Amino acid sequence: MPRPAGSLADQAYERFREGLRSGALQPGQRVLEVELAESLGMSRTPVREAIRRLQSDGLIAHLPGRGLCVAHYDHAEVDELYGMREALEGTAARLAAQHAGRPDIMLLQRLMEEEARIPLEAVAEHNRRFHRALHQAAHNRYLLRALSSINDALLLLGPTTLAQPGRVAAAREEHGRIVAAIAARDAASAEAAARSHIAAAHAARLAMAAAEPV
Repeated sequence: MPRPAGSLADQAYERFREGLRSGALQPGQRVLEVELAESLGMSRTPVREAIRRLQSDGLIAHLPGRGLCVAHYDHAEVDELYGMREALEGTAARLAAQHAGRPDIMLLQRLMEEEARIPLEAVAEHNRRFHRALHQAAHNRYLLRALSSINDALLLLGPTTLAQPGRVAAAREEHGRIVAAIAARDAASAEAAARSHIAAAHAARLAMAAAEPV
């Protein structure tokens, strides 16, 4: 039976995800049901259900000797994640060039125009809005499900790659090439531009990891 919208378990689930987005929860951090319930002001039952969902999503994992923890990806897993993201984002852009309606294209163009005026602290959320609009423009529900799983995994990678010097301006240019190709109905160019965009984000992620203290 489906859960009622807005249930306590849903709220606990979304607040955990928000903790990942904000950085309040870090990969490898222990997840204790009692403490989580207290921090959320809930009983343990909805929190337990939320934890099961988070485990199913791969956001919480059972680590030997530590118990339940926020999942942590090693370098190989990050590479695999970006490889799949590149393929799926490329597919989304190609399908958008083929199937996007005029409202879809107008939304992407408006989001592009807004990028130059977005304050730095809002850049990451605006970037998520752009990619959601791109995914929706593909008009493929199965692709949306796959991309949703990828987006969940990205929550575990920490700060956005847009924090890298020069990355915001570069990403804006990359977005522009994607949108221009979609508007021109050039599926091959749209896919190539989207793949290049994700490859650049992957390179920025590797640079960030290399700069972290050992």
